[in-house]
Amino acid sequence: MAHNLHSFADGNALAEAFASVVAERLAAACDARGKAVLAVSGGTTPARFFKVLSLKDLPWEKITVTLVDERFVPPTSDRSNQKLVAGTLLQNKAAEAPFIGLYNEAPDAEAGAGIAAQEIAKLGQPFDVVILGMGGDGHTASFFPGGDRLSDALSTEQQALVLPIHAEAAGEPRLTLTLPVIVNARFAALHIEGAGKRTTLEKALGAGATADMPIRAILRHEPIKLEIFWAP
Repeated sequence: MAHNLHSFADGNALAEAFASVVAERLAAACDARGKAVLAVSGGTTPARFFKVLSLKDLPWEKITVTLVDERFVPPTSDRSNQKLVAGTLLQNKAAEAPFIGLYNEAPDAEAGAGIAAQEIAKLGQPFDVVILGMGGDGHTASFFPGGDRLSDALSTEQQALVLPIHAEAAGEPRLTLTLPVIVNARFAALHIEGAGKRTTLEKALGAGATADMPIRAILRHEPIKLEIFWAP
């Protein structure tokens, strides 16, 4: 499968170009269907992109923002993806956007996944834009090597929209969208920065087990063509 790699001179150029592409997709979705759904990832990479996107002139009140995955921690935690998104993306013009998080006050991640799935189901499928990140270990979403529900989350037959994941590398228990939700998106992009991530990507594009580098489940899925945005 040939994916499209878009390379930029630096992170600022990447953020500006990527925000423009995503904004165009969201605007087109709103024009065509009167609404849009944007699913984003956390981590250290997307904050600059989020801030640029938040300034785009879009009908944000029609664009629901949700998460690809989340640590099972309250949104007051500095480890929370919801907190990151609230402080960077849901600002400026994008402050008008509705937000549906994955975390809830269930007693554990297993119960929390069921509640989160009910909320995600209300958004309908397919999502208009899904933005992924990637760790140096080749994980994406909360598809971690060694995760206890990894094979379930990566199953193309999986009916659950959200699953709990426990993995040593993940730290806290996680909630994650499952593979079908991600690969069925109208537009899916991988946003990475740094030479190390480029090396990880090249390795993931090569031979090897999906379980060892779960980003391969996305890269190898037919007929998805992933749009990859990278800067050194």
